[in-house]
Amino acid sequence: MSRQTLELKLDKLTYGGDALGRLEDGRAVFVPYGLPGEQVRVRLVQEKKNYARAELLEVINPSQDRISAKCKHYGECGGCHYQHLSYNAQLKAKTEILRDQLQRIGKIENPPVNPMVACPNPWNYRSHMQFQLTGKGELGYVSADGSHIIPISECHLPALTINALWPRLEFGPEPVTSPDQIIEQVSLRLGSDDDLMLILESDGLEAPELELEAGISVIHRVAEDALVMAGEDHVFMEILKREFRVSAGSAIQANTVMAEKMVEHLLKKLPLPTETILNVYCGVGLFSAFLASECERLIGIEASPSASEDFTINLDEFDNVALYEARAEDVIPHLEMKQALVVVDPPRTGVDKHVLDSIRKLSPQLIAYVSCDPSTLARDSARLVAGGYQLMDVTPFDLYPQTYHIDSISIFELKS
Repeated sequence: MSRQTLELKLDKLTYGGDALGRLEDGRAVFVPYGLPGEQVRVRLVQEKKNYARAELLEVINPSQDRISAKCKHYGECGGCHYQHLSYNAQLKAKTEILRDQLQRIGKIENPPVNPMVACPNPWNYRSHMQFQLTGKGELGYVSADGSHIIPISECHLPALTINALWPRLEFGPEPVTSPDQIIEQVSLRLGSDDDLMLILESDGLEAPELELEAGISVIHRVAEDALVMAGEDHVFMEILKREFRVSAGSAIQANTVMAEKMVEHLLKKLPLPTETILNVYCGVGLFSAFLASECERLIGIEASPSASEDFTINLDEFDNVALYEARAEDVIPHLEMKQALVVVDPPRTGVDKHVLDSIRKLSPQLIAYVSCDPSTLARDSARLVAGGYQLMDVTPFDLYPQTYHIDSISIFELKS
C-alpha cells in the first residue's frame, strides 16, 4: 500500500460522499471529507490501475461552503458524510450528483432534474435508527473505514424521543453462554404518539435476557420471525393524517416529513383518476393507500411477508385493491392490464431487469420510479429509454440530510 503524500485540487463530490480530484497521471483520486474547489494535502492509502483513494491530511484553501461539524464523532463514524458542508450546498451537490449519474450511467443527455426538495429540519429527523454493538456491549456505528464498531455518546440524526432513550440502553460485556444469545443489531422505531419499539436482531432462536423499560415494545427478530418480548409487534406511523401499521420486520421511509412530500408529489404528477395502478415493491402501502381512491383497480406486489401483512391491514377499507405476496418477477409476466399506470419503489439494488422487461411488455403509458439510489436509477433509466420510454421529470428529495443518500421520483412516459 502506498503512503505517498501530495497536494491536489478537488473538482467535485461523487456518489458515496467522497470528493474527486486528479493525480498527475490523470487517475481519479477519491478523498473523504474534501469539498469541490479545495486545495488539499492528502496521503494515498490505496492505488489501483484507474483510480486511487486518499486520506485528507490538511485543507490548504477551504471552500466557502465548509462548516464545522456538529457531532464530535464525525470523521470517525461512518453514519454521516456531509456535516462539514452547509445544508444549501448539500442540496445542490446531491442534485448535481443525481444529474451526473443519469448522464454517465444512464446515457441521458440533459436529464430533466429539478432542484432537490429540502428537509425542513436537517437534524433529528429519523424515526428509525439501527445501532451495532461493540465487544463491550456499547451502542455504536460502523467506523468510516468499515473496519470496526465505534461506541458513540451522541448522534444528531434520530428523532428527539429516540435520542432520549438510546443512551440509557445497557447490554453489558458479561460473557455470552450461548451463541444463540448474541445480539447482532439493535434498532429503535418511533411511532405516532411517541410510541417506541426496540428491535433486537440475532441469528439464534434464544431470546436475550433483558430488564425491560416500561411502555416500550420489545421484539426479538431472527430472520423473518419476530418474538414479542413486551408490548406490540408493530407501531403506527402517521403520514398525511393517515395511520400506517409498520411491523418490526417491515420497512418504511425513516423521514416521515419527507415521505409526506413524496406522496404529495406523486399525486400531483400522476394523471389521476385512472383505471388501473400497479404498485410494484409496494411495501406496507405508503403510496398505494393514497392511490387506491384514485383508480378503479390497484394491484400491489410485495415479497416480504411482514410488509404484505401490514399492507393488507393498512388498505383494508378498499374493495378495489388486490395484493400479490410474491416476487415481482413471478407475478408481472402473468398480468394482463390496459390503461395502467405503474409505480415502482424498489430497494437500493433497483428493479430486477426481468421485472423491468415484464413491465415494458405491459406498455403502461406512464411509469413512476421511486428511487433510493441514483446509480441503479440511472441503470434502469437506460433500459426504459431503450424500451421506448422518455424520462420526463426527476425530482430529488432529501430524506437523509448530512449523508450522501439521494431519494427521487422519476416520471417516464411511453413515446407515441
